[in-house]
Amino acid sequence: MLRDVESGPGYDRRVSHPDRSAPADCQPIEPGELWENPVTGERGVILDLPWQNTEGSAVAELTALPGARVAGEHLHPALHERFTVLEGELTVVRDGRRSTLVAGESAHIEPGVWHDWWNEAEADAVVRVGITPGERFVHMIDTLFGLARDGHVNAKGMPNPLQLAVTAPEFSDVIVFRKPPPRVQRVVFGALTPIATRRGYRATYPGPSRTTLAPRPPHATPG
Repeated sequence: MLRDVESGPGYDRRVSHPDRSAPADCQPIEPGELWENPVTGERGVILDLPWQNTEGSAVAELTALPGARVAGEHLHPALHERFTVLEGELTVVRDGRRSTLVAGESAHIEPGVWHDWWNEAEADAVVRVGITPGERFVHMIDTLFGLARDGHVNAKGMPNPLQLAVTAPEFSDVIVFRKPPPRVQRVVFGALTPIATRRGYRATYPGPSRTTLAPRPPHATPG
């Protein structure tokens, strides 16, 4: 059973999680940076950071490569998310209703709304994405993209169940995935958490935690 938990594409059987004692990445986050998830095909250029504007919003220009898609259908308990397509097209599902956004069209995802998105076209989709409030969301992306870069996710971009058992509760205020149902997740993760902890898993790691560990520029003020 435990062998299956840590199996599948994208998992390193020798080291199943990042080095929890690695030095922190303390390079300040700056607008203009490119954050990339090599598994899901998401590339985001940071335009604005939540601690640098009065709305507390995180804003990025996302390039979704052909075939790119978010890791799974999900909701944000308390965040507003807005997509505005600049180039190409993006398929969006909101509460089971599917639509295709083209250049100039937007979608507003309110808190608590199940949604999913992907790029099924043959060209890149360039999308301006805004999240309010955004600081916790940025830390979540920092963590999940870091796990993907280090090879600790499967072919769909999801961490293995032991990693999810500690990371999902940490960011449950930011994101909740629809499958398996949240009530099942609570039971399963509750059972797996002691195993994950013994095996050295952590909710976050010092490398992909610049949102909380890196110094902020002197001009930055909380949103």
